[in-house]
Amino acid sequence: MRERGRTRRLLGLGTRTGGALLRTRLGGQADWRALGEALFEGLSELKGPAMKLAQVMSQWDDLLPPELADELARLQRQATPMPWESIQGTLEAQYGDLEAVFAEVETAPFASASMGQVHRAVTRDGETVVLKVQYPGLAEVLEGDLAQLRRLMRLGRWFKVPQARLDALFEELAAGLRDELDYRAEAEHLAGYRARYAHLDSLVIPEPLTDLCGPHVLAMRHVAGTPLRELEDADDAVRQRVATTLADWLTEELFTFGELHADPHAGNFAADDEGRLVIYDFGAVIPVPRERLSAMMRLLEATLAADPMAMDAAMLELGGRQGEGAPLALYREAAEAVGPLFAPGVQDFGDVRVHRRLRELSPRVWAAMDRLQPPADTLLLSRTLNGHYWNLVRLGARLDMDARVRPLFAQVSR
Repeated sequence: MRERGRTRRLLGLGTRTGGALLRTRLGGQADWRALGEALFEGLSELKGPAMKLAQVMSQWDDLLPPELADELARLQRQATPMPWESIQGTLEAQYGDLEAVFAEVETAPFASASMGQVHRAVTRDGETVVLKVQYPGLAEVLEGDLAQLRRLMRLGRWFKVPQARLDALFEELAAGLRDELDYRAEAEHLAGYRARYAHLDSLVIPEPLTDLCGPHVLAMRHVAGTPLRELEDADDAVRQRVATTLADWLTEELFTFGELHADPHAGNFAADDEGRLVIYDFGAVIPVPRERLSAMMRLLEATLAADPMAMDAAMLELGGRQGEGAPLALYREAAEAVGPLFAPGVQDFGDVRVHRRLRELSPRVWAAMDRLQPPADTLLLSRTLNGHYWNLVRLGARLDMDARVRPLFAQVSR
């Protein structure tokens, strides 16, 4: 990874993205498909923080132009893998002679991500394991990449996001990416989450193999599964079981442990042959302080009551909406769009009418961002929840959200 060449390429991609946004602001037309193809090709090769951000953005189905979102989504499943020779060097630095440890290591990865790629292997004892291998040299270029990423995020000002909020959001993303560099810490997290959720029979978290883990290699027992993005045509009973488990787990994460899995792209989730939800990656988990969760629940409660004045009061409590003049009409539209998902009884997340209203609402929200001014940590939290929501949509979930949230209102107010 040559830092100077990476910087030039990232600057070029940023310039091209900025040009497309400028054309749309001036009333012109941007070729979002061509931009998406260029970003896919460039970021797929460069890897690192910019690719991570693009993967996150691809989950924002309600915000990006569809052609751009489609191309960025390919980064979740078709990213160009790093040559085996480079990965082999990292493995040999960890294990020495690979043949002394493994009977076989597949040279072709079955998954390529932003910070590393995943290879199957068989130990000398005959056990199939998964090796998540960090891209070589990533630590050396990370800070340079983050500097370019900060420049790219300044484009958010065109969506009327205040610079102070963008800076705070960047710092939170940067801290998460730095934490992801230490695979030994991720192994410890995995072990902790396995113990935490051992009572959920419908949830599977792979076991880390401590003796085979190192700072740049995470070794886990192999857990076969069908990726969530491939479950759209699966048996309905399987999809509903996975969706229910996903909703149960997210609720417990938030309201019992005050945390949230912050990397909800579909490649991190699967269903095993028993219809259990498998979560492969815990590299990005964000804390959700109880005060923040309580304030967000008060905003949701006001939204479901279709009370725009109470919604505005909740926004002020969150630390947003610092300007003059509450956007009451926008609050009413938001309540009308969100309300159907929380109506009494089982609601269908596959209902395209709900998606349409949410998609129509998003541009209005971003147009009012200079008045709403949500705190940076709320931006990240809301976009993460949005990613989990779209996973439920992909599963065609049918859930009684009213029954789920009503007890939580009382819980967070205590």
